[in-house]
Formats: sequence, structure tokens, C-alpha cells
Amino acid sequence: MTFADDLASDETYEPNAIVDKWMTVWADARTFEVDQLVGDGGGQDRRYVVSMFPYPSGDLHMGHAEVYSISDAIARYTRLRGYDTLLPIGWDSFGLPAENAALKRGLDPREWTYANIETQAESFKRLGISFDWRTRFHTSDPEYYRWNQWLFLRLFDKGLAYRRGALVNWCPVDQTVLANEQVIQGRCERCGSQVVQRTLTQWFFKTTDYAQRLLDDMDQLEGKWPAEILAMQRNWIGRSEGAHVDFAIEGRDEPVRVFTTRPDTLFGATFFVVAFDAPLAEQLCIPERKEQFEAYRASASTATDIERLATDRPKTGVFLGSYAVNPVNGDRIPVYASDYVLADYGTGAVMAVPAHDQRDLDFAKAMDIPVRVVLDTGEPDPATTGVAAAGDGTLVNSGAFDGLRKAAAIQAVTADLEQRGVGAAAVTYRLRDWLLSRQRYWGTPIPIIHCETCGQVPVPDDQLPVRLPETGYELRPSGGKSPLASAEDWVRVDCPRCGAAARRDTDTMDTFVDSSWYFLRFPSANYTEGPFDPAGIERWLPVDEYIGGKEHATGHLMYARFLTKALHDIGLLPFTEPFTRLTNQGQVLMDGKAMSKSLGNLVNLQEQISLYGPDAVRLTMIFAGPPEDDIDWADVSPQGSVKWLARVWRLAGDIGAAPSAADAAPADELRRGVHRIIDQATTLMDGKRLNVAIAQLMQLTNLLRKAVDGAEGPAHPAVREGVEALARMLSCFAPFTAEEVWERLGNPPSVTAAGWPAADPALVATDTTTCIVQVDGKLRDKVEVPVDAAEDALRELALSSDKVKTALAGRGVARVIIRAPKLVNIVSAR
Repeated sequence: MTFADDLASDETYEPNAIVDKWMTVWADARTFEVDQLVGDGGGQDRRYVVSMFPYPSGDLHMGHAEVYSISDAIARYTRLRGYDTLLPIGWDSFGLPAENAALKRGLDPREWTYANIETQAESFKRLGISFDWRTRFHTSDPEYYRWNQWLFLRLFDKGLAYRRGALVNWCPVDQTVLANEQVIQGRCERCGSQVVQRTLTQWFFKTTDYAQRLLDDMDQLEGKWPAEILAMQRNWIGRSEGAHVDFAIEGRDEPVRVFTTRPDTLFGATFFVVAFDAPLAEQLCIPERKEQFEAYRASASTATDIERLATDRPKTGVFLGSYAVNPVNGDRIPVYASDYVLADYGTGAVMAVPAHDQRDLDFAKAMDIPVRVVLDTGEPDPATTGVAAAGDGTLVNSGAFDGLRKAAAIQAVTADLEQRGVGAAAVTYRLRDWLLSRQRYWGTPIPIIHCETCGQVPVPDDQLPVRLPETGYELRPSGGKSPLASAEDWVRVDCPRCGAAARRDTDTMDTFVDSSWYFLRFPSANYTEGPFDPAGIERWLPVDEYIGGKEHATGHLMYARFLTKALHDIGLLPFTEPFTRLTNQGQVLMDGKAMSKSLGNLVNLQEQISLYGPDAVRLTMIFAGPPEDDIDWADVSPQGSVKWLARVWRLAGDIGAAPSAADAAPADELRRGVHRIIDQATTLMDGKRLNVAIAQLMQLTNLLRKAVDGAEGPAHPAVREGVEALARMLSCFAPFTAEEVWERLGNPPSVTAAGWPAADPALVATDTTTCIVQVDGKLRDKVEVPVDAAEDALRELALSSDKVKTALAGRGVARVIIRAPKLVNIVSAR
């Protein structure tokens, strides 16, 4: 017997027994379908609420329950407030996990993927998520990835999709390229194998063309996205202002250009560093040093970019035998190859100023290179301390520039470089172009044909989609080939331009391409004339509320922002930012750790639902803390949620069985209490403080139970008004129980149609309020004061407080800041 069964035997509240009943009612009544997916909606205000769509790796897990409970609560609230609310569902169904699972089980990836989708779809319904199921699609459907390919070709036409050789993270087990975020401590996040660096010809989207706009348009998101996410994106884009500087290389006609944010320290450059994996390193290596360079390149190639940039990583490198010439003083400085410089950042080369850059200093000490101080910061000599003097200061040992401070020195040195034709002011970005090629089967084929005569030829639009081959391929072909390259019959094709024999591109797209525009298609999931119906875009976009994890800050969220801007520039979208507001949800942990099979701490969602019912699981998720906080399932109590829901259910039974009062509810203290809670809950829901809103509903339950059992009794009009309001608000969090409560009160379904209860301002108003009293900005006392209290009265009251006198400790009062009637801040005389 489950906990819920045990409770039901005594209390007759059966949390699982009501699920099928209300699933059927909602489906038959099409309760959660919006009036119009496209069109003007009859003038009704709309809200578009989207959760990052799920990957079908199995049944829903606890993390799914959390994020979709949050998004459903937001969607249900906006519906109750009168908005035409669209909550869509689809599946992010391409990807490596399906390919690996299919390989392990001897299945076609389609079988595994679509079976899991059906399982998840049923689980979503049983969890009570109020999706409009007409929006459903799967990114692995040819009807969807056709438009992936179409969008790729529009970017290709605009020069925003291109192909070049690049050093990539390569998983030798999964036989595919990995993004930096998919490499954990040098190993593949999926299979755990050691990742190696490998040069491949890859497709890219030119995200760098949008670097500054991605930064500038964050102004639209301030106060609507978490500040942490915006900061992460700013750091990822990494705008740097400085100068390009040209260094002559002995024995080479062309100079090498580097970027520096500190041209004022040029006189302190004592060596020159090239990324070991940049073509330039090989070009600058003299023949006598080739063997040492090749040995170093082989040993360094296993580290990822993230590891290479780690400040605490020991610095290594190799002398290339060539010398650069410092353009400001003519010094001859040695050229090294190292792994702490990245090939695709700037030019892949840097001037090294060890006295004033810690990484350069660490390298100089490891290689016994001189350290020259050119900035007097008042700190000890870095050559002695091993700590770079990276702060502001006055130039020294810098010729005509001695005595200048940082800002003036940067300007003066840059002007000198420009005048002599060896440099110029410049802006660079850390952001790199989006590498989207993947050597996988289960993804969108890249719609390009390679012809020896015509080069890269787009597949004509009327031949899209380029479908994945269903036979004749190997998921893990030998020789490092991609799976699609093994499908020879599929690969061989005639060139669309000249008719000669040609070959299809055998890479598939990064699945982040699929997820960078899916929200645009939801309102017109079956549209066949384009990737999305312009009428659906006009009606619903941009997304009002987007919910998902902060781990997507510099991946999915950045890519979606880029693609939205690109589609705007092409003329397909009327806006430049896809998501108006963003809510992050935390992780669901167990005993302080992320849930995983290897740790043996997995909590099975379906078991929890079977034990406590879907409403209690949803409620527990949301009540545990703010949406952005992690939840430790070991610390929460779904049993407590069941008990509270049973109390609400019994309240409805008590009211439903009581004779109805003839008169309207009087404005007594009970009714005032009900309306104050409604008012507070409304404010909390508007601010997405969902857990605190639930606490208010619990308080309302206590208030009403006390009234039912006390003098007012169940027939009191304010009791019925309160319980009906409770049912309507509860439907955001526990929809099955809320429907039962609404029905037990004698109302027709659905509670969704009843609307959010409105607080009467006259009943919410109070005669007094709490005034916060501070001393030097710190809370020292709280006092109840009339809402119309005058400033003189508040000052006198605050100064007479014993707690304030103790905090002042004999000090005088410099001034008193009053924000009547809520705040008094006493500034002490120091």
C-alpha cells in the first residue's frame, strides 16, 4: 500500500484516482488549446510560455518534473489572468545519445527515439502539464529538418555559413567532434574516453559577425533575464579594446600582426608566442627546430581549449629558432610555440610582457626569459616575487613615453604605431564562429553537394529535405569516416548545376541548430510553405516566458539569439531577441549530489508519482525554493504536500455539504484576511516567487479551516468565497486536486475557466504598516505606524527606540533619512 493509498483509506482523498478522470475531461473539452494559433486572436492579449524542449533519452526524470511544473504554473496563472496562453510541446530528438543507444541495442535510432517520445508524451499528460498538443513536432521528423536545411542555405547565401579546416575536439570512441562544453577534464562527457585534437574540414556559422550586436542588444534583456546569464554571455563574447601591432620576423617578408589590450607595455615585450596548433607556428619554425616542435605539438594536442586557458596550468612550450623585432624599440625577441595561446583567437600569436601579465611571467620563468618592468605600479619586482604587476601605474623604461599613466600611454603608443604604419587601434572578441559540423548519423544532413567543377553547390530548395539514408550505412564505420560517408549509394549524386558526378556532404548539423529556432515553429507546427507561418510569428513571438537551465547560457541561448538576428536581417523576423523573459531552474539533487546511475542515488519520477500522486510531486518541487535554486529531494516532503492537499479537499467537502448563505459575504475580518492573501499571492505570482505564493495558499487553508471549525462555520459566505479562491489559485500547482475541489463546491469544470480571484482594494487596505528603522543602513528595529504617519512623528519614534539607542552607542546623529511610512534610516556622526 502506498502512502497515498494509506491516506485515502482514512480521508477518501485519492490523489492518483482522479488523474484519468481529469485527463479525459481536459482532452474532450480541449481545455488548453488556444482560440487561434494564427491570426489576431480576436484582440485578446496573449502569452507565449516555452520550456526548453526535452530530449527523449527515456521516460521523464525528476529534472523534467521540476522545469515543466514551473512553466505550467506560469502558463496556468497567465490563463487565469485572462491571457490567451500558448504552452507548446515538441521534442529535441536528434543527437548522439540516440545513436549510441541504437548501436548498443542493435536498433535503428528511429525506433529508440520515437518509442521514448511516446513514453514521455503519456507521462506529461499524467503529470497534468497543460500543453496545446497541436503544437507537437520532433526535430528528427523530415518535415522539421527540411527547414533546418532551408535555413542553413539562407545563411549560406548570405555568407554566414562557410567551410574551413579547423582543429577540433575529437572523441575516438563516439567518432565525432565535440564542443568545448562537451569535454570534461579532457574526456568525452558521454563515454568518458580521452579526447584528442584533430584537424578536419568543418562547417561554421559566422557568429563573430554578430558579436557587437549580441552585446548591444542585451540592453533589451536587462531586468528580464538573470543578471548571471547576461554576465556569462558578456564574458563569453569577450569584447576587448586595444591595438593591432605588426612584428617583423627575421627572414620573413610579411610581418605578423598581434592584438594587445595593453599597447602601453610594448617596451616590456621580451618574447613572442604562437599557438602550437596554428599554421603560423610551423611557418616560423626553422628546419633545425622541426623535430622538437613536432614532438611538442604531439604532446600538447590532447588538451582542450578550456584546459589550455587555465591560469593554474604549468606553462610549456618550445623555441622555434626564429626571432621577431619589437616595433617600438627594435629589440630582437625569441619566438616560441606554446599551448597557452589559442590558434583561433586573434591571429594565434601574442607579444609577451612577463612583468605585467601572469601567464607570460609563468612562461618566462619556466623558459628562463628576461623580465623587463615598464610600468611602475609600486609593487615589488615580478622577476623576484613571481607575481606580475598587472595594475595601473606610470610608464618607465619606455623611452619618450616615460611618465605617462595607463590611459594616456595607450592612446599615445597607439597613435605612434599608426603614424609609423606598424599598428592601429582595434577591437576584438573572444567569441568564435559556431562550429556546426558533426560526424554523426542521427542529425540533419548538411544540404551541400561537392562538385569538382562547381565547388560547393547548395541542394535546390525543391529537393529538400535531404533525407537520412535508412539503409546502406554504418553507425560506426572504420577509418574515421562519418556514418553518412559509409552510405555510398546515398553519397553519390549528380551536381545540380553541371550534371557531373558529385558527392553529398557527409556531415550532419550540430543539434543546437535544431534548438535555435524551434520556438518559432510551434504556433504553426504543420506549416508547409516555410519554416514558420508569418501569421503565427505575428501572433505569438517573441517568447514571453522562457524556462530552462543556466547551463545553456553560452550555448543554446547564445545560438538562438544569433540565429534570430540573422533571420531578422534576412527579412524573416520582425524582432531581434527571441526570449523576452528568462527563468532558470536549479537542479534536483539527492543527498547533495546530482542524480546518476553511477552514484546509485537516482530517484524514479514515476515511483514518486505512484506513491504520492502527480500534484504532490509538482507541489513539492515548486515549494522547495525559488525556481533558480537547487532542490535536494532528501530534504523535502512529498508526504507533507499530500496532507495539505487532503486538507484542501476536505474543506471543499465541508463547504459543499453546508447550506448556502443567502447574503453576500460581509466585510468582516475573515473576508479581509481572504482578500489580503489573494492580493499577496497575486504579487508573488507576478514576480514568479512561486514557492512563497504556495505558502500564502497554505496560510489561507489554515484561515479557512479555523473559520469552518469556529464561529463562522462552513455556511459563512466568506468561507465559500475563500475556498473557491483557493481552488482557483491552487490550479496553478496542483491541477488535478484543484479540479476536484472546484467540482465538490458544485461548480462546472474547468477551474481554468473561472479566472484568477481579484482582491478588493477596499478589503486589502490597512490602517497601519510596518516601518523599518535602520542605523547606518543596517536593520535595527521594526515598528507599526499609521499609514499616513508624518515624517516628524516617524523621526521621533525612531530616535526614541531603545534598539536604535543601543546601536548608536553614544554617537550623535548626522542626519535622518525618511521614506514615509516604510523606512527611517539614521546616519550616525562618526
